[in-house]
Amino acid sequence: MKWTKIIKKIEEQLEAGIYPGASFAYFKDQQWREVYLGQSDPEHGFKTKAGLVYDLASVSKVVGVGTLLIFLCHQGKLDLERPVTDFLPDSDYPDISIRQLLTHATDLDPFIPNRDQLTADELKKAMFHLNRREKPSFLYSDVHFLILGFVLEQMFDEDLDTLLREKVWNLWGMRETTFGPVSQAVPTVRGVKAGLVHDPKATLLGKHAGSAGLFSTVKDLKIFLEHYLKDDFADGLSQNFSPLEDKDRSLAWNLEGDWLDHTGYTGTFVMWNRKKQEAAIFLSNRTYEKDERAQWILDRNQVMDLIRKEEGGIDVKEF
Repeated sequence: MKWTKIIKKIEEQLEAGIYPGASFAYFKDQQWREVYLGQSDPEHGFKTKAGLVYDLASVSKVVGVGTLLIFLCHQGKLDLERPVTDFLPDSDYPDISIRQLLTHATDLDPFIPNRDQLTADELKKAMFHLNRREKPSFLYSDVHFLILGFVLEQMFDEDLDTLLREKVWNLWGMRETTFGPVSQAVPTVRGVKAGLVHDPKATLLGKHAGSAGLFSTVKDLKIFLEHYLKDDFADGLSQNFSPLEDKDRSLAWNLEGDWLDHTGYTGTFVMWNRKKQEAAIFLSNRTYEKDERAQWILDRNQVMDLIRKEEGGIDVKEF
């Protein structure tokens, strides 16, 4: 059974010290199953349990800015081909469209010199004048969604925090989703105060960050994914929206066949498949003891591949 294989893999990774604890939920046959494994806070001996708040890291991109922009496109209020300069005239990007930003299909060079020495205003200004690579190609980068966040703030003349709360989270009853810092959360790094935002750019930009910085719970993410599985706005997202040929992407989401997913640096991911009516939530603090990103990607993909796998399919690794 798929559920058993997934849980076994998570338990193996816990035993190997890949992450100290994990909250996992899986939706199939119109119901959720949840499991809470390991420790959320080894320093204090706290076990993982229901109701914990996690730093979503880049999963914030779809829980926030991505969803609001998908709403606007579905409602006919935003043309994907409109250039960035229609909204941000001070930027250098008259040739870059909203579609390109949403699919990470630009030629922007995300490197910002002396980034950690900049103020929030200086960082925002720097993102309006980024260097360019040789030609547009798929390059996953925070700067795309940071710029999209600034676009939304300009469109509505509101802080991103207010926009997302009014137009997404309150609409769906997501009461446990918010920008950090928060008073209580699963610690992401040993010795660092829990509830602080892990991502440095999102830390600096706070409630204006479209790329990271959101905190949420399994409960809220279950609500979130059920809307993607059932609501009209998400019908048709399981197709390639990228203008490039080097990487298929949906709007804001990674696309693997009929599965859409998004991952986060701190050890998080969400996945959904509208055709199969399946979804999954994985929340951990894999950065708590160590930060081995390359290894984490391999380990994370093992779990994600099991979730995508067809029930009862032949696994050549079993022979």
